[in-house]
Amino acid sequence: MKHLSILSKIKNNMEQFTHAEKKVAVYIMENAEIVPNMTTKDISKSSGASEASVVRFCKTIGIGSFKSFKLALVRDLTVADMNINDFSVIDKKDSPYDLFNKVTYVNKAAIEATVSTLDKKELEKATEALLGAEKILFYGVGGSAASAVDAAYKFTKLGYPSMLSLDFHMMLPMVANLHKGDVMVAISTSGQTKDILELVRFAKKKEVTVLAITKLDKSPLYKEADICLCTPDIEQDYRVGSIASKIAQLNIIDALYLIIFNKVGGSMIKQFHETREEVVKLRR
Repeated sequence: MKHLSILSKIKNNMEQFTHAEKKVAVYIMENAEIVPNMTTKDISKSSGASEASVVRFCKTIGIGSFKSFKLALVRDLTVADMNINDFSVIDKKDSPYDLFNKVTYVNKAAIEATVSTLDKKELEKATEALLGAEKILFYGVGGSAASAVDAAYKFTKLGYPSMLSLDFHMMLPMVANLHKGDVMVAISTSGQTKDILELVRFAKKKEVTVLAITKLDKSPLYKEADICLCTPDIEQDYRVGSIASKIAQLNIIDALYLIIFNKVGGSMIKQFHETREEVVKLRR
C-alpha cells in the first residue's frame, strides 16, 4: 500500500474541515515549505484562524499535535522529489550536480527539523551531565559509528577522558570501568541496535548516565536512556546509506561541543594553542 503524504491527506479531507480549519489547510497547502519553521501562533496569524483551530486541524487529519504534524510534513517534503536514499535513485537520470543539490537540500532539511525534535530541557540536562562527568564513553555502529568517532575526538580536545571502540567486546571493559556520574553517549538512528542496547543496560547497572542521540520515536534506546537528544525521522530503515540522519547527529554533537567549550574553554586555551602548534609542524 502506497504511503499517503500529509499534503495528499489535507487535499482529500478539504471538504471535511470546518471553515476555520479550511483556512489553515489552504495556507499550509500554499506554503508547505516554510510551515516546519513556524509556530501555531505564526500559522494562526498568517491564515486568519485561531491557534485552537490549528490544533483541531491537525487532529482532524489524524495527528495529535502541531509539532508531530510539522515532523510528518518535513519527512514528506524531504522525500518528495528528493528521495535520494532509497534504491529508486538508480532509476533516475540525475546529473552529478543535480544529486549534489538534492543531498544538500535533504541534509539542510534534517538540520532544520532538528530544531523541532530536540527538547530544550533535555539539552540542558545533557549539558549538566557532561560538565559533571569524569569520563565519557561514546558508541555507535554502522553510519552512527562515524558520529561517535567525531564526538570522541571533539571531547578529547576539551580535556575529557573520552573513550571509544568500534569493537563491542572492547567496549565491555570500558563500560565496566565507568562510575556513577560518568556519561555514556549512545548514538543510533533506529534506537533498536542490539549491541548498543546491551551496552546501555550494562552502563545503567553501573549508575552511569546514558545520553542517547536517536530519532524521535518510542524506541528501546529512547526508553532506556536517561537523556534523549532526538533527531527527526526522515530516512527509511532500508536505505542506500546514512545521509541526512548522520548529518543531524553531527549537528547535535557540534552543538554539545560548542556548549561545553563555552563553559570550560577558558581553562583549555593553553592546550588548544599547544595542539595547534604541533599540528602546524606537521604541515611543513
